[in-house]
Amino acid sequence: MKITFHGAARTTTGSMHLIATDRQRILLDCGLYQGKRAEAFERNAHPPFDPKSITDIILSHAHIDHSGNLPTLVKRGYPGEIHCTTATHDLATLMVRDSAHIQEQDAAYLDQKTSRRGLPPVEPLYTIQDAEAALKHFVGHAYDQWFKLDGTGRVILRDAGHILGSAITVLELLERGRTFRIGYSGDLGRRNAPILRDPENVTGLDYLIVESTYGNREHPSFEQAAQELARAVSETAARGGKVIIPVFAVGRTQELLYYLHRQIEAGEIPRLPVFVDSPLAIGATDVFRLHLECFDDETRQRLLARDDPFGFGELKYTRTVDESRAINNLKTPAIILAASGMCEAGRILHHLKHNIEDRRNTVLIVGYQAENTLGRRLLDGVKRAKIFGDEFAVRAQIRGADGFSAHADSRELFAWVAQSKETLRGVFVVHGDDTRAQAFADALRSLGKFAVIVPEPSQTVEL
Repeated sequence: MKITFHGAARTTTGSMHLIATDRQRILLDCGLYQGKRAEAFERNAHPPFDPKSITDIILSHAHIDHSGNLPTLVKRGYPGEIHCTTATHDLATLMVRDSAHIQEQDAAYLDQKTSRRGLPPVEPLYTIQDAEAALKHFVGHAYDQWFKLDGTGRVILRDAGHILGSAITVLELLERGRTFRIGYSGDLGRRNAPILRDPENVTGLDYLIVESTYGNREHPSFEQAAQELARAVSETAARGGKVIIPVFAVGRTQELLYYLHRQIEAGEIPRLPVFVDSPLAIGATDVFRLHLECFDDETRQRLLARDDPFGFGELKYTRTVDESRAINNLKTPAIILAASGMCEAGRILHHLKHNIEDRRNTVLIVGYQAENTLGRRLLDGVKRAKIFGDEFAVRAQIRGADGFSAHADSRELFAWVAQSKETLRGVFVVHGDDTRAQAFADALRSLGKFAVIVPEPSQTVEL
């Protein structure tokens, strides 16, 4: 039995891990690689294996860096099912379609520019038609119920507490008379986070593939992050500016609305217009209301009592392009939440284009930013930002508030892995930049009972 780490090895995007037995080839996630445009397109367009050879795909959750390249795989001949939780099924239906729409939209926008320069036409990575074809392969499963794969094996999905429907995957695979019990954390959530349940404990594993997004850092508390949000809003409003927040449409958007609503009602921030400029976020919020099984007790009770934590008087969801453009004509302070969360695509780019050169404004980064993304460059202090091929001076204040992270921090990750230390034979540390992955691997080695590997990109390990 072998595992090949085709994506999110020593980086945080493009999650894709292939388990090969004598009878099966199981792909864990198939995410978009995000980074420099040309490199990202090349890597995403050409999977490093024959999609027709894959027997099963298991999707940990709906975030695009884990699900976003499924249409490419299906377009290139993947014949099987895509297994996930029922909530992930519903969210991915929205997110994969939205990703395809963004691929088409961005290609068309860039094509206008390149055609004027006599360059070849820009083709999207995949189309909405490709996305629809991929969605026909999805099969939703309940948490905590075993299901069989086509070959010799079975799978159970445990709650990861990261976003709605996120799952820890546990596989039991038989090869040559021996059963291997392999766990995959996907993206692991935090304990005591608002809205969602805590991550489940998983024990009795032989091998574990674990994320390390924050493998060498401990998060501020949620309350500290909320205070930073309130300060950014209040100070920017006092300057007469706008707060631009790049967000993931699923998870981060709903958490921020939860806190903004609470702060407005408590008088901690001014009563400003709050725009969620993302059709995807609107649809995702509707999906949230369908899946009470994913919520903590407080949120579940509020929804059952029709006290919607995702709606309040100052809030406006904008669906159309015209509504989105109208926000940029607003001359008074406002809060704008727009996707994508790493500033690599979508409506956030238009808001940055119109607002980043105004010193009154604030760009508030509230999520992890992968290397070579615009969001990371902004946090690193770049003076000029390239947006849609044009350069803009960065005059807006750039602030970070990573305490909202939906990823477990180093302490939480360590405790979660340690619960299986008595049975583990090996741990593979993925989904973290090299520094954080290595630091987390060193911490795990202190447990002293199993091998710890930080795989290279496309490295194959035999179990």
